[in-house]
Amino acid sequence: MNKSTQEIPALHLNLTRKWFDMIQSGEKLEEYREIKPFWNRVFKDGKIKIKGKYYHPSDVTICFSNGYAKNRSQFRIHCKGLRVGLGKSEWGAKPDKQYYILSLGEEWPF
Repeated sequence: MNKSTQEIPALHLNLTRKWFDMIQSGEKLEEYREIKPFWNRVFKDGKIKIKGKYYHPSDVTICFSNGYAKNRSQFRIHCKGLRVGLGKSEWGAKPDKQYYILSLGEEWPF
């Protein structure tokens, strides 16, 4: 039995237009979040916290939004994994800096 899109937990992330477009087109395959106290609470022991519950990354979709307006563009992508490591500068990472890295899969229908 397949879960409906509404039943699958979604991590909500806001992006600038450049990164939003690159992810939606399939050009950017990872999203980075700095290792800071806020993200340390969201990403813990290889799991992702959504609405107070921790999930394995492959059980989560990521809802990307461009900005904060009510009518902003959005899409969802399946999360393939979560790890800590060095990112790619062409995808926004700073050299020699460790990040939480979300591996992105296929676009998920709303």
